[in-house]
Amino acid sequence: MCSISSVTVTVPATTANLGPGFDCIGAALTLYNQFKFTRLDSTQALGGEGVSISVTGTNAERVQTDESNLAYRAFVKLYEHTGQSPPPARIEISLGYALTRGLGSSATAIVGGLVGANQLAGAPLSQQEVMQLAISMEGHPDNVVPALLGGCRLAAVAEEDDASQPHINKEGRRSGWEICEIPWHSHIVPVLAIPDFELSTAQSRRALPAQYTRADAIFNTAHLGLLVRGLETGTGSWLRVAMQDRIHQPYRQSLIPGYSAVRKAALDAGAYGMAISGAGPSLLALADGRSAPAVVPAMAQAWKQAGVSASVRALSLDTQGATCA
Repeated sequence: MCSISSVTVTVPATTANLGPGFDCIGAALTLYNQFKFTRLDSTQALGGEGVSISVTGTNAERVQTDESNLAYRAFVKLYEHTGQSPPPARIEISLGYALTRGLGSSATAIVGGLVGANQLAGAPLSQQEVMQLAISMEGHPDNVVPALLGGCRLAAVAEEDDASQPHINKEGRRSGWEICEIPWHSHIVPVLAIPDFELSTAQSRRALPAQYTRADAIFNTAHLGLLVRGLETGTGSWLRVAMQDRIHQPYRQSLIPGYSAVRKAALDAGAYGMAISGAGPSLLALADGRSAPAVVPAMAQAWKQAGVSASVRALSLDTQGATCA
């Protein structure tokens, strides 16, 4: 058993959907939240509380600092899952980007809490077991999986009769997740535009229809296949077509002021395509290294003209996922 008393977990932001990959694909980006967990002994009393939490960085005032904190709930979840009592702990959280922007901030808290607890507890769970706990807490894999593992990941549910499978879906059938890494060509640059307004996942979900046509299902199936190949090969003509979608973006774009103008500006500046990041309102353009420097100011200026201030930057794909120090 590991006897460490403190661990710092750094977890990348994630972007989900990537256009046609609704609720099944996600990628880790080089933006990070950090969580430091320190196990306390009996001489370091917490006034009857099991945890002391401090938060710094972007939107720090928005984060709960009691036992309802999501990172702490994940911390407790892992201990309880392994049959242990969670120790008193101090948690120091440093936020590197804005909350409620479609960048998987809740996934970073869940992954950070689970990984931190697993390390302090002596690593009783494998990475695969931590991943399954993360999925069960988040409810879907498209953010927590790349946050934990890094890279670009596709998640597909496999319904089975095998009683060893860990998940029961809403139809009552047992199922488990199959996770596939999607190669990301080194020439593809993710350009992320984060606006100064929020869009809740619940509001974004409510904008979606209850049913889709067969034509729309076929459209997205074909475009997701093309997206996977485009990401792997870096073929620009494939990516320009592949980023199109009929499942969520046509219904959500009206919730994002300036969406059409920002998309046009990104494409005019040389981007392959643009997608809503997660539930939004952040927007993600894919470009190559030559066009990315022009795409960044073009997106920022288009949103500024629409009355929206936005932080726009060219990032990279994070390939490490959650790391410990």
